[in-house]
Amino acid sequence: MRLAFAPYLLHFNEPGGTSRGVMTEKPTFLIKIFDEENPGHFGIGEAAVFPGLSPEADGNYVWKLTELLANVAIGRQTDLSRHSSIQFGFEQALLDYSNGCRGIYYPSSFTEGKTEIVINGLVWMGDFDRMIERIDSKVESGFRCIKLKIGAIDWRQEVDMIEYIRKRFDPEELVIRVDANGGFSMDNALPRLKRLADLGIHSIEQPIPAGNPEMMSFLCKVSPLPIALDEELIGKGTTEERASMLDTVHPSYIILKPALCGGFSGGEEWISLAEDRGIGWWVTSALESNVGLNAIAQWTSYVGASGPQGLGTGGVFSDNFITPVSLDSDRLRFDPKEQLDYQQFKDLKWHM
Repeated sequence: MRLAFAPYLLHFNEPGGTSRGVMTEKPTFLIKIFDEENPGHFGIGEAAVFPGLSPEADGNYVWKLTELLANVAIGRQTDLSRHSSIQFGFEQALLDYSNGCRGIYYPSSFTEGKTEIVINGLVWMGDFDRMIERIDSKVESGFRCIKLKIGAIDWRQEVDMIEYIRKRFDPEELVIRVDANGGFSMDNALPRLKRLADLGIHSIEQPIPAGNPEMMSFLCKVSPLPIALDEELIGKGTTEERASMLDTVHPSYIILKPALCGGFSGGEEWISLAEDRGIGWWVTSALESNVGLNAIAQWTSYVGASGPQGLGTGGVFSDNFITPVSLDSDRLRFDPKEQLDYQQFKDLKWHM
């Protein structure tokens, strides 16, 4: 058994705004597993590193991939507990290889084309008029749940924007989730949470910056609006760390991004721990290419996620890969008649 990895740079169709700034490109790595006697037959995965979010995104990242490459060759295990994105990609490549190198990670009714995944419509940050335009486009496309990235423009304008939506659609007609990406402070969080609750918002992700569990715990206790943890889950690589976080903060929901929360195995442990504590969850992508998104969609169906999921980011890149997963309105579907074309990975700069 051998492993190889290749860097790949994804480019946004248009700049993506978050509370951390504007993104125009995103690096990632592809991983393949193969038998050296038949190198053209390989399982593919994506080590979807996210600079600024992935703790492992530093100068040692390629060295860790190289360590994994060497250890696979000699049959030695590699500790990836602090390298969530590599765990994520490695698991994909192994699953694909074990399932016959067909782009099938979790065989299910989803990969048979019999079921589909409902997703929320993600509205990136921008100026007021641009965000209104994006919201209208999502609703017209058939989305009944939208997720707004907030925290980049004036708070009053963001409230005006939500009020604009609510004048047209009540909470039963259109579910609104918001993601502050840690953009609030303890000085303004409570009045803002109260205002959002009055506007019939479903929930808010990460209202204050990660790394403040005691303050987040306080907010979760007193907030009139359900709080979902996102960035707070990053870097928790052991069962004890994960259980401690949930016990300390006890949010209403957790947001599972497999590339950032321990791969699929880590995500399944988060689900088990959350359900034991009566905490809800859903799955969100983290700007993976379509390789990672394909795998996440299959896993999402496999673990039985319910309600709208956050898996609609595959169309934001101009140079994405082609997979059997496609988006139709607010439904993510897998076409079993479409075979994953492995030739599209042939000319990447593979390190072996």
